[in-house]
Amino acid sequence: MESGKTILGSCRVLDLTDDRGFLCGKILADLGADVIKIEKPGGDLVRNRGPFYHEIPDPEKSLYWFAYNLNKRGITLNIEDKRGREIFGKLVRTADFIIESFDPGYMDKLDLSYLKLSKVNPRIIMTSITPYGQTGPYKQYKASDIDVMAMGGLLYITGNPGEPPLRISLPQSFLLASAHAAAASMIAYYYRETSGEGQYVDVSAQECVLWEIANALPLWELNNNILRRAGSYMSGRWTGTKQRLLWKCKNGYVLFYILGGAFGVKTNRAIVKWMEEEHIAPEYLKNFNWDAFDMAAQTQEMQDEIEVHIGNLFHLFTKEEAYEQALKRGIMLCPVNTSKDITENAQLKDRQFWVDINHPELSTSIRYPGAFAKLSETPICIKRRAPLIGEHDFEIYQNELGLSSSELENLQRTGVI
Repeated sequence: MESGKTILGSCRVLDLTDDRGFLCGKILADLGADVIKIEKPGGDLVRNRGPFYHEIPDPEKSLYWFAYNLNKRGITLNIEDKRGREIFGKLVRTADFIIESFDPGYMDKLDLSYLKLSKVNPRIIMTSITPYGQTGPYKQYKASDIDVMAMGGLLYITGNPGEPPLRISLPQSFLLASAHAAAASMIAYYYRETSGEGQYVDVSAQECVLWEIANALPLWELNNNILRRAGSYMSGRWTGTKQRLLWKCKNGYVLFYILGGAFGVKTNRAIVKWMEEEHIAPEYLKNFNWDAFDMAAQTQEMQDEIEVHIGNLFHLFTKEEAYEQALKRGIMLCPVNTSKDITENAQLKDRQFWVDINHPELSTSIRYPGAFAKLSETPICIKRRAPLIGEHDFEIYQNELGLSSSELENLQRTGVI
């Protein structure tokens, strides 16, 4: 854990998101904000999503919940109830941010629109995360992760050539949207600190995904090439050719690709020298003029021929051995790490990236990814595990809002909290 003054240490965030926006709140919490995760009485449905701690299905043991609600406090509150909305209004007076991921119009129906809440607190920043945004003909469309990935164009370029599009196994679109939402919220915060005025932030997950394929536009403008599915190859950059990116080793894969021009000369010569030492270098590569090698003029036949010999080289080594050789020889190559490789990575260990967070309810601690950046003056702080259902109800409602014990009992009995 780190300590010290944080960027958002004086701020409070009311987090009404589901899995479409969890990460936004976590990022703001990592920046020091007091993020209050607000769930329906009984807990968020996402708590039932696995994987679970020790594979025991339990709403208090969802590793998915743990990951994206780390660093937050948690309360239960039914904002569809009139009394719930009144309590929410009191919380708004104490808050700097509201983040929500309901369908467009839901907050308006509850009389909790930005226009309404900004009258309660003119400095409030409200951020909405939805599949397609708050306006336009698609605004009411339902969408899962794969829908948004497809509508944003990312599926079109993901997968193997000649085969159907593929999605990345872990849902990505709303993680991208959440990260964009956190950045946009910070921009609004900067504006508020200079102007004194809050504002409304409308984030479309489709638009966030679209930014991930921004390289497709210059490839068309420069080469008249449409970026398509290329599998383990890179295509579209050089007219008429494709380049292998992933290479099989004894125990996995390494990432390597051939470059032309002055930038690639050193690596290409080092690869050939390595082949020579292993007695597998063909004569034409030993005498190849790498100084004149131009990828834009490269034929696919020549590219394939070179790749056959490079592939034969990598087959002789494990990915760790290939990486070690590459470091010694000044070759641009890296291993394709598994989850196990990442957790054991010497670089991450040296930077103390991993942090152990205590889970007293499980009588253990769990190792988490730590700060996404290191700030010298305002360090990111990982300070608490994800909240249990209603864990901070008493702390927030009674100690901070001043509700009495009898009021709390009545609210619990009637399903408001």
